[in-house]
Amino acid sequence: MPLQDVKESKDYHFPAEEEEVLRFWQEIDAFTEQLRRTEGKPEYSFYDGPPFATGLPHYGHLLAGTLKDIVTRYASGTGHHVTRRFGWDCHGLPVEYEIDKKLNIKSRAEVLAMGIDKYNEECRSIVMRYSQEWERIVHRLGRWIDFQNDYKTLDPTFMESVWWVFKQLYDKGLVYRGFKVMPYSTGCSTALSNFEAGQNYKDVSDPAVIVSFPLDGDEDGASLVAWTTTPWTLPSNLSLCVHAEFDYVKARDPATGKVYIVMESRLGEIPGAVPKAKKGKKGGADESAPKGFEVIAKFKGEELKGRTYEPLFPYFAHLKAQGAFKVVTDAYVTADSGVGIVHQAPAFGEDDYRVCLANGVISKGEGIPCPVDDAGCFVDPVTDFKGMYCKEADKEIIRKIKEAGRLVDNGAIMHSYPFCWRSDTPLIYKAVPSWFVRVEEIKPQLLANNEKTYWVPSYVKEKRFHNWLENARDWAISRSRFWGTPIPIWASDDLEEIVVVGSLAELEELTGHKVTDLHRHFIDHLTIPSRQGKGVLRRVEDVFDCWFESGSMPYAQQHYPFENKEVFEQGFPADFVAEGLDQTRGWFYTLMVLSTALFDKPAFKNLVCNGLVLAADGKKMSKRLKNYPDPMEVVNKYGADALRLYLINSPVVRAETLKFKEEGVFNVIKDVFLPWYNAYRFLVQNVLRWEAETGRRFEPLAIDVGAATNVLDRWICAASRSLTAFVREEMEAYRLYTVVPYLVRFIDSLTNVYVRYNRKRLKGAKGPEDCSLALASLFDVLLTVCKVMAPFTPFFTEAMYQNLRCALPEGAPESVHFCDIPEAEAAQAGDAQIQTSVERMQRVIELARTIRERHNRSVKMPVRELVVVHPDQGFLDDLTGELREYVAEEVNVRVLTPCADPLKYCSVRAEPEWGVLGKRLGKQMAAVAKAVKSLSMEDILSYEGGASVLVEGCELGPGDLKILRDFRPPEGSKPEEVDAAGDGEVLVVMDLRPDDELVAAGLAREVVNRVQRLRKKAGLQATDAVAVYIDVKPAAAGAPDVAAALASQEEYVRSSLGVPIQPASQQPADEAVLGSEEHSLGGEEGKAEFTLVLARPGSSGSGSGGAAAAATALQQAQL
Repeated sequence: MPLQDVKESKDYHFPAEEEEVLRFWQEIDAFTEQLRRTEGKPEYSFYDGPPFATGLPHYGHLLAGTLKDIVTRYASGTGHHVTRRFGWDCHGLPVEYEIDKKLNIKSRAEVLAMGIDKYNEECRSIVMRYSQEWERIVHRLGRWIDFQNDYKTLDPTFMESVWWVFKQLYDKGLVYRGFKVMPYSTGCSTALSNFEAGQNYKDVSDPAVIVSFPLDGDEDGASLVAWTTTPWTLPSNLSLCVHAEFDYVKARDPATGKVYIVMESRLGEIPGAVPKAKKGKKGGADESAPKGFEVIAKFKGEELKGRTYEPLFPYFAHLKAQGAFKVVTDAYVTADSGVGIVHQAPAFGEDDYRVCLANGVISKGEGIPCPVDDAGCFVDPVTDFKGMYCKEADKEIIRKIKEAGRLVDNGAIMHSYPFCWRSDTPLIYKAVPSWFVRVEEIKPQLLANNEKTYWVPSYVKEKRFHNWLENARDWAISRSRFWGTPIPIWASDDLEEIVVVGSLAELEELTGHKVTDLHRHFIDHLTIPSRQGKGVLRRVEDVFDCWFESGSMPYAQQHYPFENKEVFEQGFPADFVAEGLDQTRGWFYTLMVLSTALFDKPAFKNLVCNGLVLAADGKKMSKRLKNYPDPMEVVNKYGADALRLYLINSPVVRAETLKFKEEGVFNVIKDVFLPWYNAYRFLVQNVLRWEAETGRRFEPLAIDVGAATNVLDRWICAASRSLTAFVREEMEAYRLYTVVPYLVRFIDSLTNVYVRYNRKRLKGAKGPEDCSLALASLFDVLLTVCKVMAPFTPFFTEAMYQNLRCALPEGAPESVHFCDIPEAEAAQAGDAQIQTSVERMQRVIELARTIRERHNRSVKMPVRELVVVHPDQGFLDDLTGELREYVAEEVNVRVLTPCADPLKYCSVRAEPEWGVLGKRLGKQMAAVAKAVKSLSMEDILSYEGGASVLVEGCELGPGDLKILRDFRPPEGSKPEEVDAAGDGEVLVVMDLRPDDELVAAGLAREVVNRVQRLRKKAGLQATDAVAVYIDVKPAAAGAPDVAAALASQEEYVRSSLGVPIQPASQQPADEAVLGSEEHSLGGEEGKAEFTLVLARPGSSGSGSGGAAAAATALQQAQL
């Protein structure tokens, strides 16, 4: 079956074509078929982190999904079987928060009143709310992943494996119950882990107050003062803390007579304590200005230890007899903020709790004053503010303190404050009982296992993740919530007898009840008889943090160890995982903690970490602000491939941020896909033309492209070998950020060098055999690029492959995604040289274009001579040999002259590399820089040849100097006659002097170009033969002589168009006109006006008989 003709690029709608590919994949069940074809091959294991289906996917999800799809497609194409299962996070705060909003639930008590069973079933009803939309969007993006055999964290099998994981940790002594001050979400009424607390910081303004605490029995009536940004914690104050070794002062306010105790270095924080100096009228000190506080004593903080003070509020004053309301010391007090005295509310501060416990202010246990409920509202005995939300009570508390005469200063502070990642409410710190995993105990193993992993980019592992592990705290894994995997602990009322259940069967055996669901409302009523005579054991109320569940997914998705034991163990650790940078403190962390605790192994071998996708203005994407385009609108407008390539070819793949701009996706279409498509279309058109002319079928694999002698055929084959070798090497190292730019540059070279410079050969200008070799070379490269790019742009490569496959032998894989990624081929002799030479040739052509643009000289106007200056004689030989015709054609130059003497047309000078030398030389830099600029030409050339040079006593070697060449025009030449351009390596010198022959050639080229544009405008194909006529109007003196130019350039015109351009007077009357257009050439000095006419050759005149047939054949070859 021959290749099928393809649409013009203007008619090729990428999204619509992608929909066709999706239908094709569905027809052949492509993903399942790929899995079947790779069965028995080595397994490449991949873990997919589970998202919540309570919201729609955003660009972050699409980016991570694209990364995963590329890597797993590549693995499948390089000899692996890759199981890809989608997973769903179904439990936890995100789901509960949605139900709380839906049912207007404000407190834990309301849930209990409703019934946990009804509440949990409400949660269950929405967990897969958007699952179908997720599946549709993920498939539309081209990602191949199994939704039918997915895993869900609410499945009994998944939950049972989570129980097994927990029991293993408990049996290893890594689980304990503690009473700690934890980050606490009042919006979700539960404690959070430290890594959750760090996910959502915001800059906010909070009150900053200084409050007095009168010392008991002080001879000067002094008061300690403390500074806080959380006034709501002051009703719970039980102690004040100072630094034992810092200096403190007792200072009197002369205006009020009040005496305050404050850290000496922070005295200035008290208003008026340290006044600013003011000048009097005659320049001296202003005697009437306030004098500031009088310091009446100075002492170390240690001397304050044990002193008692008057409580600020009466609510817990009775605890004074038990050791409260006294001064304690600790080194955590700093001298860089506040007043050096820290108020202690042990229920609401981690350090407060630790310090008060250590100094006997409180006792270990759960009886410390904590007058704030689960929703963050005050309760008894804080009667003055009862029912008020703690943060909203700040103003009332400050007012109360002021009324009591205890407010020293009232201000505000802008600082970064943690908010709940789910409810977006400010977090507080609150003492709560919780179940913990002893992470600190296994920290050495965590750090060691991290070293066994490979991350891209590496700095995220070596810095961000390493530092997080280095400072890891014990992990609070319990949540005082309802919808989640229940913690499988059954305990006596006094918590002295504990049974941890590790499986469903064990639970059934211990309770004597059949169990089909492990959620709270199915098992909370089950009891286990005590073996110690304590009656019955009841399950603790808590459920697991959903991060514990997602961290357990390597085991739970396989229902390990109850099923799939061998499958799991063969694929663990995973070969690959990928998620966003935020998961360094989330999923990546919990995976590492649990795998280390269970098996002393990392959970993964290779990890790709992407950055965050922001709105175009650099802000977080916000549905409320509507500051970003909907992902599916972008896909429907430009196609999934364009969005995929835009995301992957960006800083976000290096874990940096991407400011998403829709025009960036459009630019991918414009700069990558359209040129690529046009190269492919050009191949198809010319293959069809070649088959029509020769009567033979195009069989590219029967042609040995390796035996090609044409320089560009050899070059594109060498570049193709380099491409596959590079992609193989970089993809094995998971460096997608280097692969995509290389692929994009290769496609640019393919379209703008190989196809552009080879157009005439590919159209058959040098005969059918040479044409077939050129077409086979282009076919081979396009097929290779299809296979290499398939993981990145699965739709476009599939559409292209389906047509290219028509030219392949029977039995070729049905889909490009069933093909193997090409193996890296060893470079052949001369590959490096030819690639370097073509690259330099491109630079020569670009530099020549620069000169033309500078002089407003159209490329259609030939120039006399182009001199290429370069010291590499091999390159000059290539340029004037095999590459000469391409340079001459592109530059439109008559004579191409090589020059190996760089000093013939330029002077050489040196400048220091400031960035390199500045750090090394310091103060010597100025003298060295001056001397470098005075170096002789001999010294510079010697340095350029590899020798070092001694300057001002400093030896300068490779990389220390920058060698620059400045153009030096030939003697006697004028600036408008000779000009040059260079890039530091190649220098191009152009002779711009015109003559009559060059002007005529330029005019002829302009007219030919107008004819070709008129053919296109008339909708003619390359196979359509036409006669061309011109009607030149009389012109004024000084106008271009178009008729004379065409006459003198007749051979060029005929070779370009396949027919001569004849006078309009010779057009037969019976010829049908296909198109006509008026044109003009020339400038202000005079214009030549003429009309071009295209006609279908008739049965008489110059278009008759064999002449017409000959013209048709010739035009097909040229066009």
